[in-house]
Amino acid sequence: MQDLQLVMHGIAVKKYATVDDICSITGLESTTVQQLLSQAVAKGRVSEVNDKYLLTPTGQIMLKSAYSKAYGSLRRDEEFVAAYEDFERINNDLKQVITEWQTIEIGGQTVANDHSDKDYDSAIIDRISDIHERVDGVLERLGRQESRLNRYREKLLSALEKAEDGDISWVSDATIESYHTVWFELHEDLLRIMGREREES
Repeated sequence: MQDLQLVMHGIAVKKYATVDDICSITGLESTTVQQLLSQAVAKGRVSEVNDKYLLTPTGQIMLKSAYSKAYGSLRRDEEFVAAYEDFERINNDLKQVITEWQTIEIGGQTVANDHSDKDYDSAIIDRISDIHERVDGVLERLGRQESRLNRYREKLLSALEKAEDGDISWVSDATIESYHTVWFELHEDLLRIMGREREES
């Protein structure tokens, strides 16, 4: 993708993105991102609200068109598609584990997990670690074809290590690049590459 399209893609993945968010997803330098954002805002492709950026309807249409040109070969690549399908299967398992992280059964009732049961939380983190071992090879396969995706692989490992070290906010806190936050954005990135829609649970 061209740098401008990549910046717009970064916004699309985050939905509502800061300059730092876009740099983190795309790997582009901050000055480059800021210059391209100024161009995109001037052309009506991107809107700015309180130093955060979102795509306009025009920008969304242009980006969708860019995807088919930029990623048409990946969508036809058997190895990439197979790796993507493997990711989707593992994604279903992670969704279940995150649901169990966010809830706990007490007295036959499912309630919000207040994270006071350290053994319960530790067992869930162990399961996330098991899932990570399964997905890491899949991410390596995806990254071979689209190197930008390797950034997610690094972020997932970093978040998992912090969670395993005892800071449970790195499991699913939406305000930081937690394991679930990064996974969700990786999934969104892959869906856009593949031209697929997210299945809402």
